[in-house]
Amino acid sequence: MIGAVLVLFWLVIACIGPLIAPHPGGAFTSADVFASYSAAYPLGTDYLGRDILSRILIGTRFTVGIALAAAVLASTAGTCFGLCAAVAPRWVDEVLSRVFDALVSIPSKVLALVVIAAFGSGNTLLILVTAFAYIPGAFRISRSLAVNLMTLEYVQVARARGEKLLYIARVEVLPNMIHPMLADFGLRFVFIVLLLSGLSFLGLGVQPPNADWGSLVRENIGGLAEGSPAVLMPALAIASLTIGVNLLIDNLRRRGAFGTGAPK
Repeated sequence: MIGAVLVLFWLVIACIGPLIAPHPGGAFTSADVFASYSAAYPLGTDYLGRDILSRILIGTRFTVGIALAAAVLASTAGTCFGLCAAVAPRWVDEVLSRVFDALVSIPSKVLALVVIAAFGSGNTLLILVTAFAYIPGAFRISRSLAVNLMTLEYVQVARARGEKLLYIARVEVLPNMIHPMLADFGLRFVFIVLLLSGLSFLGLGVQPPNADWGSLVRENIGGLAEGSPAVLMPALAIASLTIGVNLLIDNLRRRGAFGTGAPK
């Protein structure tokens, strides 16, 4: 329940955060920089005197939105490629497997750094780069699941009936891959949140005047020695989201919601 509450909380904030923020995200509302907690500024102020609560509420949309879009793209593409590799002729499996084996050997952060440094940073590019970095991992999981499912009796019966590969993939195999791939999707989402935060910390993520949580940590790192909440609060937001997603996935796994089996 804790994981579900945390995830639901941040999803809601991503939707309504800018509407409930006390101040505009870029407004210089205080002359006191790195101010501590107060009634006027519940989470303090940043290095320019801006309200941290407002910055976090507005930045949630970028952190959650970009990570969610990239995770959906990575998991969807990886699942499609993995399913294709499992049901298509062997040479197709060999080609796809070799290509993705080569790609998975490239560290995701190195790949993202090279592409963003070459082409510049933008929200669309961030989504595409982070999704591309995690497609190979999703492919390997989905291919493994699909290959195992292809050996089950009900799939062999469908083949014996003369069903086409497209039918077998769409009706017999894919429905039984959805639950495990949802679990993998949650993990990819966490990885992408951490990757985006790392890129933003290096100045290659969401660019000013916008800011995600990683950007908030980077730009307020000067307040760390003073124990400023401007550094602590965005870091806690990142931690709470990633922990919440992991708790939710673990809870669903314990309940057996992500098992596979014959179609019902």
